[in-house]
Amino acid sequence: MDFAFSKEQEQFRNDVRKFLEEELEKGTFEVKCNYFLEESSPEFSRKLAQKGWMGLTWPKEYGGGNRSYIDRTIFMEELMKCQAPLMYHFFGERQIGPGLMHFGSEELKEEFLPKIINAQISFCLGLSEPDAGSDVAAVITSAREEGDYYIINGQKIWTTNAHNADYIWTLTVTDPDGPKYKNLSEIIVDMKTPGVTVLPLYNMLGVHSFNQVFFDDVKIHKRYLVGEKNRGFYQMLAQVDYERAGIERLMQNYPLFANLKEHVKESHLSSDALIRDTLAQLEIEFQAGRLLIYHVAWTIDQGKIPNYEAALSKTYCTRFEQNLGNIATEILGPFGHVMPGFEGTPLNGDAADSYLWSPSYTIQGGTSEILKTVIATRGLGLKF
Repeated sequence: MDFAFSKEQEQFRNDVRKFLEEELEKGTFEVKCNYFLEESSPEFSRKLAQKGWMGLTWPKEYGGGNRSYIDRTIFMEELMKCQAPLMYHFFGERQIGPGLMHFGSEELKEEFLPKIINAQISFCLGLSEPDAGSDVAAVITSAREEGDYYIINGQKIWTTNAHNADYIWTLTVTDPDGPKYKNLSEIIVDMKTPGVTVLPLYNMLGVHSFNQVFFDDVKIHKRYLVGEKNRGFYQMLAQVDYERAGIERLMQNYPLFANLKEHVKESHLSSDALIRDTLAQLEIEFQAGRLLIYHVAWTIDQGKIPNYEAALSKTYCTRFEQNLGNIATEILGPFGHVMPGFEGTPLNGDAADSYLWSPSYTIQGGTSEILKTVIATRGLGLKF
């Protein structure tokens, strides 16, 4: 792995930074922890598309940039530093598009890929259910065949951005009598289809980014089946590595990290040796996590599937995110418990915001317990 960026990559980073600085000056968005996850902005996503920055790693035949995953990680790192609003296009560009390229029919590719890369449509992911989280193969949402259609019934939960999405990429049971792992299929569902109901889920901060999605006799044509029937579980496994490996797993709270260091430097807290040592350790952990993520990107660029590498990266980085919120609230003392929006609160309340978001970091996209199993079995070759 080469630890140096090329001149072209450094220029690309500078171009992205300049664009983001200009957008901040215009007041397009604000720098706030978790903002990229909380906000969906079609307008901002389309600006990225106009710059040619959507689908950076996609092949040119699908309108992409045919660039490396290192380039995409550079791009995402700069976006994460200021928490630009990405949720409108995020799932579609990151994994729905690549999923369609690998498994979708030509008809589906023609219908969806141009719209995804031009930020004309938004997707959400329908995987988790009330009784199927870590064991995603335990889903019971069913897709019963009826002529040329599937009739879908069931419930999804923790569905990020479902309240803004145009489509949901849904994992369903298509063979109720089939063996586990070989009875599931992936189907694209238009969120405006009769029978689809979205209800909000609010987290501890009162933020609405998660949802429940209900399917009541939802009728979907069979052409929206992605890939092979009853191969959905294995197709999904090929997609989640890209979900787990992103730099967003490390930098969802980067504004807090950057501002905390500045706050300590500019205050009397800098004289405390314990606080200096704690921040130094935190910086080391951040840089180690950053290298893990770039290593995953490099692994993909070598033509390899980053299976255990992605699991290792996410496990480490989400623990860093949790440590950051905990350390920030400890350093700030009582002020670290004050929520955003109060005048004079250090770091605009981002410490409390991060702390209350933090339980979800090691759950979403695969729990740390499951990922450690992936690391043990596929990385270390251990057997149960």
